[in-house]
Amino acid sequence: MTIEAVVFDIGNVLIEWNPERFYDAEIGETRRKALFSSVDLHGMNDRVDMGGEFRQTIYDTADANPEFGDEIRLWHDRWIEMASPAIDQSVQALRALRANGVPVFALSNFGIGSFAYAQTKYDFLSEFDRPYISGHMGVIKPDPKIYQMLEEDSGVAPGALLFADDRADNIAMANSRGWQTHLFDGPGPWVERLLAEGLIHEGQVT
Repeated sequence: MTIEAVVFDIGNVLIEWNPERFYDAEIGETRRKALFSSVDLHGMNDRVDMGGEFRQTIYDTADANPEFGDEIRLWHDRWIEMASPAIDQSVQALRALRANGVPVFALSNFGIGSFAYAQTKYDFLSEFDRPYISGHMGVIKPDPKIYQMLEEDSGVAPGALLFADDRADNIAMANSRGWQTHLFDGPGPWVERLLAEGLIHEGQVT
C-alpha cells in the first residue's frame, strides 16, 4: 500500500534519551545502579507520560525515597540534559518529508509538561502535521489503544502509515495493526528506508 503519512517516535529517534548516561556522568555508575535498582524511575516516567504532572510526579517520588531524593529531583530539574542532543539526520528527514508534501505525525510516550518544555528547546517538535503525545492521550505505547486513536483521528489506513520507533515492542504492536514499520537503530538506515520508499530524495539529508 502507498505510504500516506510517516509517523516518528521522538525519544531515540529525533532526540537521544538516555537517563542512565546522564546519571553515570553526574553521580557515577555505582551510585546510579543503586538508584535505579532501588527506585523504578522508568515507571515514574511512565506516570508522567500517562499524563501525570511533570514536577509533582518526580518530586513525590523523591520525597518517598529520601535516600535518593536529590538524585531523583534531577530527573525534573535537569531533564533537558537527559533528552539531548537532537539526532540531526532524523530532523533533516522530518523536514525533507514535509517539504515533499508527506504528512508527518509524532507518536510518542511523552509527558504534557516535559513535551511543552522540550518544544521550547527543539523547534522541530512544533513542526508535526499531527502530534500524538501520550500525556495528552492518557495512554502509552505499546497499548493498542494509542495506535487506534491515531488511526481514527488521522483517518489514514493502517497500511498507509510508516512508523519509526526504537523499541521492538512498540514496533510489534504497530505491525499487528497492519502498519508499515521501521525499527530505528540509527538515522542512516532510516534515511535509506525513506529514500527506498521514494519519500525523500538524494541530497535532502546530509
